[in-house]
Amino acid sequence: MTKRLRQIPSDRELYRRLWNDPLLRMICDIEEREKLYHPSQLTRFKSRVGPERLERIIAGLVAELIQRGLIRGETVAMDATFIKAYSKRDSRDNSRGASDPDALVGRDGRTYGLGYKAHVAADVDSDLPLAFIAASANENEKQHAPELLDKTVEVTGGRIETLVADSQYSSKRIRGEIDDCGVMAVIPYPSNQRRGEDVLRVDKFFRVYGSDEEKRLYGLGRSSIERVNLRLEGQVCLDRH
Repeated sequence: MTKRLRQIPSDRELYRRLWNDPLLRMICDIEEREKLYHPSQLTRFKSRVGPERLERIIAGLVAELIQRGLIRGETVAMDATFIKAYSKRDSRDNSRGASDPDALVGRDGRTYGLGYKAHVAADVDSDLPLAFIAASANENEKQHAPELLDKTVEVTGGRIETLVADSQYSSKRIRGEIDDCGVMAVIPYPSNQRRGEDVLRVDKFFRVYGSDEEKRLYGLGRSSIERVNLRLEGQVCLDRH
């Protein structure tokens, strides 16, 4: 965690700084005469933990933050952010990475890139992530929304009351699953859905139409998830993972 928050690029660089920085050793709970963790030990530890155990550790931390009142978990925003892969495209298959075959080509804003997407659900009141799914970049938001919703409901202990997301998440199936969880969906309808009806919408100039409460919640949710994604790209180095 310290490595990510301090934007230290590698385990080897972390090891070097631990030798020279007493404050960093204190943060990592390493006593003055205690032997430092070698980069190979850190690599083995990450391999032994694995993604599933790491996810359980994070879920436990989120649950503790909720219990202590630092996360309310009542209004949640959902979105996905692009993670660039450290790989060139495969000359035999231009849709995937050469050295990283799990990385696939998908939308990155207004263009396309090779990599992954982090699908994130965050608490709007605290701007803290609650649940996440890492997937190849060619898989869109709708594919992972149901599982991400289930994870969010579980980690918040059913506290979630409102889910805010953009129109990429608008489908009858997803809205139905949100409703089945007893959650209110604040998701704008695209122009090809429920035409002529007075529902929440966002036009091409990003002007929001709907009830005052829907517009308020949508604005809060979108601002929150954008801040969360920006921090993930910067502090947690998703842009230089």
